[in-house]
Amino acid sequence: MAAKTLAVAAEPDLPPRTAAQLLVDLQTARLDGLSGTVVEHADLGLPAIPLLTGDQSAKLTSLVSGKHTLRVWYSGPDKARVSLLGTQGQSDIIHNGDDTWVWDSQAKEAQHYKGQPDTDKQPGVVPSPTDLPKSPQEAADLALKAIDPTTQVTTGNSAKIAGRNAYELVLRPRDTSALVGEVRLAIDAQEKLPLRVQVLPRGSANPAFEVAFTSVSFSRPDDAEFSFNPPAGTKVTEPDPAKLTQEQQDKAQQHDSGAAAKPKTTVVGTGWASVLVIRTSDAAPAGSDEAKKAQEAIGQLPLGNGGRTFNSKLVNVLFTDDGRVLVGSVTPEKLAQVAADPAAALK
Repeated sequence: MAAKTLAVAAEPDLPPRTAAQLLVDLQTARLDGLSGTVVEHADLGLPAIPLLTGDQSAKLTSLVSGKHTLRVWYSGPDKARVSLLGTQGQSDIIHNGDDTWVWDSQAKEAQHYKGQPDTDKQPGVVPSPTDLPKSPQEAADLALKAIDPTTQVTTGNSAKIAGRNAYELVLRPRDTSALVGEVRLAIDAQEKLPLRVQVLPRGSANPAFEVAFTSVSFSRPDDAEFSFNPPAGTKVTEPDPAKLTQEQQDKAQQHDSGAAAKPKTTVVGTGWASVLVIRTSDAAPAGSDEAKKAQEAIGQLPLGNGGRTFNSKLVNVLFTDDGRVLVGSVTPEKLAQVAADPAAALK
């Protein structure tokens, strides 16, 4: 019997480029148009929450777990579309000039927003109900913002992504308390744009998060891709800050004027090992229904270093007995250390 062999794709033979050159490529690349299919896979080690998990769900909140397929279109900073495809429907975010639509085909609901989205966002990024990146460009932008002296930047192996040759840039946090082991960016050899981003936990060879093109074109999509007409039977809502009900205006005014409604926050540390500290006891009055529900939920979490803990592969959370929440991509031991730091007292 002939021995079985595994077919391994050969690495593309590309001219050498240094890590510094690849960083310049990413920062100077120009994106005029793009369309393609993206596969996102998240294995963060979160508990199975039906609303937030499930492969091939069309709910945008499901991106925190499982494997999902998205279609993306981009045609300049004023036209972008992301479509999350599920087995029972799809969810779309369509931005076209002053119009932004968020559509859920399964629920037969759509929200229509007028005006420009957040100008601080990168080109092609539209408002989203979830913070997880939905394209390699979004993921690369987040990773590049983390580069500072605490990051080691090197090159990896060349690769073939979506049928295109790509260089690999590798970011490694120097701080061993960081949960992230490395971030790998595959960069298109010709267009200089990200084709794949992988985030690996420290000590693991398997990505906890990956977003990659399986097919891509750098031509401008047809304008028809950014036109949205709600299908018959769709419930359309159009939030308008100028037409808030009196009750909504009163609530907004109370929130803005009440100092107790704004929890104290601070950030301890820098780079990959930074920790966000929030004093939640300032956000809801003791004894209120909101505070009671929060305490009941926290009480179900396991006891850890310095309080109740919620742990995942890339993010850990510590709830202290004195009403603080510490969140960071660091070890539980690091969170406990920060909790004892006077700079995190928030008194």
